[in-house]
Amino acid sequence: MATHRVYVERVSSNRTEAFVVALTLASLLVLAWRMNSRGLDRWGVLLLAVAAYLLFCALNYRTLLIQVTERELSLSFGVVSWTIPLGNIAACSPDDTSLWRIGGSGLHFTLLGGRYRAMFNFLEHPRLVIALKARKGLVRDIAFSTTRPDELLRLIQAGIVQDGAAGSP
Repeated sequence: MATHRVYVERVSSNRTEAFVVALTLASLLVLAWRMNSRGLDRWGVLLLAVAAYLLFCALNYRTLLIQVTERELSLSFGVVSWTIPLGNIAACSPDDTSLWRIGGSGLHFTLLGGRYRAMFNFLEHPRLVIALKARKGLVRDIAFSTTRPDELLRLIQAGIVQDGAAGSP
């Protein structure tokens, strides 16, 4: 039986992207100044590593791809992808976690309320959080940004109900 995508969304942030690129360029400028005055020393290597990391973040966390089929929810953030069967979702709701707790855009892992959470987020977009029936590694909740939270919440909740009804005798 073929599965069809019922929802596709690409979430990005020009502000976040510009900020990370600016940080990358600033670290490269400081590196160039440092190398010009002192050559490549330990601080220069550290600045190069910071610039490389920031460049990776700018490229990898540029777009969050959200896809929903009749059977699963898929989140892809650059090289990181998670697929969650709808049958493994216990609940889905808006995420009201404070932005101070999240720690920035990108992919984060944290302990909230005794539950380990993975977060795929951009700060300026609302988030949904799903509670897993069976954890994936240490992760029991997954939060992610979306520009259409109401529509996506409705689809996921309908999929949970449909999957639960299909699995019952």
